[in-house]
Amino acid sequence: MHSIEPYFLWRDDYIAENDKKSPFYERTYSEFEFTNTIYNFYIHPQWDDIGSPTLYIKIIYADYDKGFAVIELIGEWNDAIGNDIMYLKRDIIDVLIKHDIYKFILIGENVLNFHGSDDCYYEEWYDDIKDNNGYIVLLNFRDHVIKEMERTRLHYYLNMGERFNEIDWRIVKPFHMHKLVEGLMMKSLGSPS
Repeated sequence: MHSIEPYFLWRDDYIAENDKKSPFYERTYSEFEFTNTIYNFYIHPQWDDIGSPTLYIKIIYADYDKGFAVIELIGEWNDAIGNDIMYLKRDIIDVLIKHDIYKFILIGENVLNFHGSDDCYYEEWYDDIKDNNGYIVLLNFRDHVIKEMERTRLHYYLNMGERFNEIDWRIVKPFHMHKLVEGLMMKSLGSPS
C-alpha cells in the first residue's frame, strides 16, 4: 500500500496545502518518512489523515467558482466501528460547504471495504447541499463496497453504480471530468428509475 500515491497529475491545477480554504492548508508532507498505516500497512505520506485509523483522503481538486471538489480515498471506510463518516463530514465536508462547495466527487478505487452503520451523517450531508443543486457522486468504487453501501441505504443520498464507474477520469482535466459527471447526473434525473 505504501506505493499507492494520491493522483498527482492535477497538481498544476490545484494543491490542497496551498489553498487557504482547504482543511489541509499549509500541511507539510514527507516523501521519505512513512508514518500512517492502515492495519499495520504503511501508506504513502501524501495521503491526508482525517482522524480515522483506516480511511485516508486527498482533496485532488476544488473549484470554488463552480462549486465542486474531487476527493480521492484509500483504505477501509468503517462507519460501524470508527464512525469514519463523522470525521469526513465534520472535518472536511463541512469546511468545504462553508466555502460554497456543494458538488462532491469521491474517487474510491482504493477503498477496499465498507462497513455501514446508520445513514444520519449522509442524510445531513445531502440536506446541506440539495438546495444548491448539490450532489455526492462515487466514482470507481468496487462492486462489493457499493453493495454494502446500498444495504445501509446510502443510495438515497449518494449517486453510485455502474454508470459512475465507467468514467476514465485520469485522461481528462478536472473541469472536463466535472462536466462528464454533470452529464451523467442530468441523464439520471431525466431517466425513469
